[in-house]
Amino acid sequence: MEKVTALCKRRGFIFQSSEIYGGLSGFYDYGPYGVALKRNIRELWWRHLVELRDDVVGLESTLIMHPEVWKASGHVDNFVDPLVQCLGECKRRWRADQLQGGRCPNCGGELSEPRLFNLMFATHVGPVADSASEVYLRPETAQGMFVDFKNVLNSTRVRIPFGIAQQGRAFRNEITPGNFVFRLREFELMEMEYFVKPGDDDRWFEYWRAERMRWYQEVLGVRADRLRFFDHPKESLSHYSKQTTDIEYDFPFGWGELEGVADRTDFDLRTHQERSGEDLSYLDPETNERYLPWVIEPAVGADRIAVMLLLDAYDEDEVKGETRVVLRFHRNVAPVQVAVMPLSKKEELIGPAREIVTALRPHFRVEYDQTGGNIGRRYRRQDEVGTPYCVTVDFESLQDRAVTIRERDSMEQVRVPIADLAQRLQERFQL
Repeated sequence: MEKVTALCKRRGFIFQSSEIYGGLSGFYDYGPYGVALKRNIRELWWRHLVELRDDVVGLESTLIMHPEVWKASGHVDNFVDPLVQCLGECKRRWRADQLQGGRCPNCGGELSEPRLFNLMFATHVGPVADSASEVYLRPETAQGMFVDFKNVLNSTRVRIPFGIAQQGRAFRNEITPGNFVFRLREFELMEMEYFVKPGDDDRWFEYWRAERMRWYQEVLGVRADRLRFFDHPKESLSHYSKQTTDIEYDFPFGWGELEGVADRTDFDLRTHQERSGEDLSYLDPETNERYLPWVIEPAVGADRIAVMLLLDAYDEDEVKGETRVVLRFHRNVAPVQVAVMPLSKKEELIGPAREIVTALRPHFRVEYDQTGGNIGRRYRRQDEVGTPYCVTVDFESLQDRAVTIRERDSMEQVRVPIADLAQRLQERFQL
């Protein structure tokens, strides 16, 4: 993890938030390559869960909702972790359920008795900060899809089974954030609520369980031996869940949750219907049967996918007696797919290189690199950000109208006519 964290700062993937003021625990900023990586994750998720299907629609709800939403959902009463505080020298706070032994893991001091701590960030709406104006920053995006279920149903032609998908920021006041961007206080969620007929939930639960695992392996290129299912035992299920499976990844700190697939029953629609007084039932147009749909929910954080991809892609090998650091990103997620480099800063090479960049940009994510340093160092820099292919324009290119394609993983180089470059790259990306 330390090597990946250092690489992220060195190459502009992820920075500590407010670093010049000492940083803020549980908050991180994404640099240029991190933004590109995270954008690719979001777009691939949206593409495969919404755009390539005819049974899922999108929604964008607000970060702040009516406080009754969180009372109905159970977050006010149940969204808590057990908190203990060190009574010794360091005075740090810890999650009691993550500690082994009865002493502070930092200084060895005694610990207080545990108390329940609500993870929602509270704030106020309006000019007066009192209990009547108290609201919460959302800890999940799911509730927006439940309270807008009726609006989506009445304004579209969707029919059960169908899903509502949403991406957006969420906030949780974690007691002990950590493991880089694995556990944050501000993060980005990607959740989908798939509404099904009661009694069909087991079938759809198995479908989404398998479909989400397939997405990681086939679309993101994650190694299968680093992924596994973890089925939650009955005693550890959330208050709303009939059954939950986590897709876990083998992180450096052990197996950890990457994504959860939960059978939420009709809990959310039922509780919102009872508390709001609004009828949230569904009338089946074929059977004329009215019922509250059950819900299957695949939910994942984009930040967790990002750190997982960085860890999965990180590799080191030896080239001419030196250690080469390389991110072996799958072509779908690589922040840069093709880097174009003139061999030198001479104008006769810069012009043709710029023309190649213009020709390739409609087809690939392209970066132009004419920075100083020899071509080998520039290759190494592109290896560290995970660029699959580099295209070099040299002085021979002025004569033979050809360029060199250099492949990241094998470091093999081939000469290709400029006229055929886009097609040859497309062939390589489709392998």
